[in-house]
This record gives sequence, structure tokens and C-alpha cells, in this order.
Amino acid sequence: MAMLRVITWISMKLGRRQARVILHLIAGYFLLFAPTASRSSRAYLTRVFGQPAHIWQIYRHFLTFSATIHDRIDLLNNRFDLFDIHVHQPEAIATAVAAGQGVLLLGAHLGSFEVLRGVGQQHPGPRVVMVMYEQNAQRLNAMLSAINPMAEQNIIPPGRMDSMIRVQEELENGALVGLLGDRSFGKEKVQSITFLGKPALWPSGPFRMAVILRRPIFFMVGLHTGPGKYEIFLEQLADFTEVERDEREAVVHRAMEKYVSLLDKYCHMAPYNWFNFFDFWQ
Repeated sequence: MAMLRVITWISMKLGRRQARVILHLIAGYFLLFAPTASRSSRAYLTRVFGQPAHIWQIYRHFLTFSATIHDRIDLLNNRFDLFDIHVHQPEAIATAVAAGQGVLLLGAHLGSFEVLRGVGQQHPGPRVVMVMYEQNAQRLNAMLSAINPMAEQNIIPPGRMDSMIRVQEELENGALVGLLGDRSFGKEKVQSITFLGKPALWPSGPFRMAVILRRPIFFMVGLHTGPGKYEIFLEQLADFTEVERDEREAVVHRAMEKYVSLLDKYCHMAPYNWFNFFDFWQ
């Protein structure tokens, strides 16, 4: 937290270029003193490139992650003028946002989820709400407070009696409700689906939420493509508005397979944007 506050001060007072120098030091630190993360990075990069990863590739992996965290400082302070954000979105999302219908978005620890605010910049009005487990929410809130104490964060913890009701209310109020679908917690139902050539376990909770709410669900990823540059891609995964009860499991499975295939696609497109620094296939 202390280092984050220092970087925030440098970035806000001295400029982004000066702050980026520190990012190289941070990436070097993790390369030298975080063996578990380094091994996980090497294993992932070897899979995505199809050949053993070099040390400079692992360094670049850490540097990309550091850059997205650094960019969050300015994104949370609404300094969108510092970024080049290009949004690729289907007409269905533009129509839903414009009509104030709310949108359910499913992302992953791939790229920056914070640039989701860039979608809102194109359509002023909708607020961003995250469905996030409480432990993660507490850590995130502490970090956000260090970056900008005034930043409004709307976080709904899943698994509570009123969680689904709160998500439904936010959607009805036109919010962009974001979930991350690449990590499972507790006794949540999971399905085995091949990712980058090897089976991995994926939670079905976000898709079952969309089924219960009878809502379409969209894939969302914000890829870091260079200093201050992001490409946001949105694609529809499934529309559960008219799905019959006996069709739900099959439709959920197809939507999950499409989600994983899109992750595979965008990992190959921007390989250094994958930020799960542990053995994902264990």
C-alpha cells in the first residue's frame, strides 16, 4: 500500500512517464524474488507460445501487469484523456445501454477490467457495478482508497440472500454489471473445459445467474496493447431470456465453452495480458 501511494503521488504530481520507470523496477523485483509467480508465468507463456518461454518474456509479462495497475490510478481519477481506448462492441450492447436496460458483462483476469469505464464514456450515464467476493472487495477498496478516496465503487458480494436481487435492481437501473468468470470459490459448481491445450475447471455461477435473471450475458475484455493504449472487445455469449428449464444445462455449457474459447483467442492475441499468476491447470 505504501508503494502504491508513492507511485500514485509520482504519477499525479510528476507525470506518467516518470512513474513508468518504477514499473520496470517492480517487474524486475518480481522476476527475481517471486519464484511461484515466475514459474506460473513461464508455464502459461510456454503454453500460449507453444515453446519454452524466455526470461525476457516473463519480465514483459510482469511489466504488462504492473502497467495495468498503474493505469488504474488515472482511470479511477477519470483521466480518460490520457488514454487511447478503442471499443469494439456489438449493436446489442449499444442498444441496451442507450435504452437504459443494463448489461451483464463477464470478464476474466485478462487485461484490465477497469477500462470497462471506457464503455461508459461512450454512453454517459450507466454506472459500473462489480460482483466480487468480500475478501477481494476489501483488498480492492483499500487499494482504491489509496488511489482516490473519492472514487465511488459499487461492489456486490455473491452468495448472500439479497445478492441476486441487488444485481437485478442494478440491471433494471441501467448499470453495467461486471463479473469475473475464471476463478471458482468454495463449493461453487465447476465444469472441465480445455484451455490452451489442457483441461481446466471453470465456475458456472455467472452463467446460472444470467439464467435465473433471464438476461443475455456478454464477454468483455480490455487488452493492454501499449503505453496508455487499450482495445475493448465485447461479444455476446448467450441470451437466456427465452430459455426453457429443460434446455438450461445445455445452453449454459455451450456458453461456457464459448467463453473459454474467447479467452483462448484473446490470450493468443495479447499473450502478456493473462494475470493469473498461479498454476491455473492444477
